[in-house]
Amino acid sequence: MTLLLFGLFFLFMLLGVPIAFAIGASTLYALYQSGVPLMVVTQQMFQGINSFALVAIPMFILAGDLMAQGKVSERLVSFADSLVGFMRGGLSVVSVMAGMFFAAISGSGAATTAAVGSSLVPELKRKGYDPASAASLIAASGTIGVVIPPSVPMIIYAVIAQQSVSELFLNGFLPGLAMGVALMAIAITQAYKRQYPKGTPLSLATMWRTFKAASWGLMTPVIILGGIFSGIFTPSEAAVVAVNYALLVSLFVYRDLTLPQVYKLLIRSAMTTAVIMLVIAMSAVLSWTLSSWQVPGAIAQAVLSLSTNPYVIMLLIVGIILLTGVFIETASALIILTPVLLPLVLQLGIDPIHFGLIIVVGLSIGMITPPVAINLYVASSVTQLPLERITRAIIPYLLGLIGVLLLVVYVPILLGWSGS
Repeated sequence: MTLLLFGLFFLFMLLGVPIAFAIGASTLYALYQSGVPLMVVTQQMFQGINSFALVAIPMFILAGDLMAQGKVSERLVSFADSLVGFMRGGLSVVSVMAGMFFAAISGSGAATTAAVGSSLVPELKRKGYDPASAASLIAASGTIGVVIPPSVPMIIYAVIAQQSVSELFLNGFLPGLAMGVALMAIAITQAYKRQYPKGTPLSLATMWRTFKAASWGLMTPVIILGGIFSGIFTPSEAAVVAVNYALLVSLFVYRDLTLPQVYKLLIRSAMTTAVIMLVIAMSAVLSWTLSSWQVPGAIAQAVLSLSTNPYVIMLLIVGIILLTGVFIETASALIILTPVLLPLVLQLGIDPIHFGLIIVVGLSIGMITPPVAINLYVASSVTQLPLERITRAIIPYLLGLIGVLLLVVYVPILLGWSGS
């Protein structure tokens, strides 16, 4: 039955069936064939989304959309430019730094790519930067959006693995910073190789002016994460605070959004949330089915029979995560892989929070690996460049991010992880 389930799933995926329906239809048919009462499907769908922590998802999505639609991203880019724009190829470094700033607001890779790209691409073109390389760097920077908290994939993982959202957020900072540093190092190397121009001269007055202009946006992660880590509110409550703060800043401080625009953003965020929740609900049925058939345990035993060396097994798991991210988008891949791989890594003695960081960083890389590479599609749309050109230019950044992933797996103490 397991082969029937996965065979149908991959068949539906090849036919272009949306991921939620591919999971639901294949699981439903497999359960029907095995004689399980189909009432289980509705029960598990409801159970899968009956979690208070999931309230944070629509709120963080809306907060990110509100900030991205307004001029917050432009002010963050200006502030980043005042800090590092003086360097050779400074705008490349600004792309990464602005992506890290916005990642701490949006929790979304695509939103980060769109916000930074729309603000920086015209200036990058004007100053003679290679368009494909610039677009690929912005797309690669967008991957940090789901690693630096607040992170929607981390919330999903926490719900599935029954772990603390706050602890995942706390441990997500340094891996996100490491990804940014790796991208900056590659960007600077390419800047010297291609003789990119130096940018804005270093000026304390400019730093102060741009900092003041961007301060309302920069305060967003301080309020959200400060409130969570200090215990003032839970991650779900923090998400609601983020929405209210984003509305306050966009409507009354920067005044760059109108009520009709807010209404459209509400509709868009609701549609995005509906897709994610449907995937979670369908995947809950799949997870229950696999658990009842003892598939995760069988997979764990099969892998352990190949090797008992944890380093070899983790390398195999990393390969599975990266390969899955190539073909399935982040949230769906996370929901499918977590219940299958978590029992295996627990047998290896790996902390579930550490594994959460591994799978989120690994699947974030899938955002820049075609065919399912949402950040590349966003960058292509913003820059009006063919996807093929951006894909070729992404390779150095892709290798750099894979290097960071291996550090997270094998040398986590360098990134601040010391276990719980």
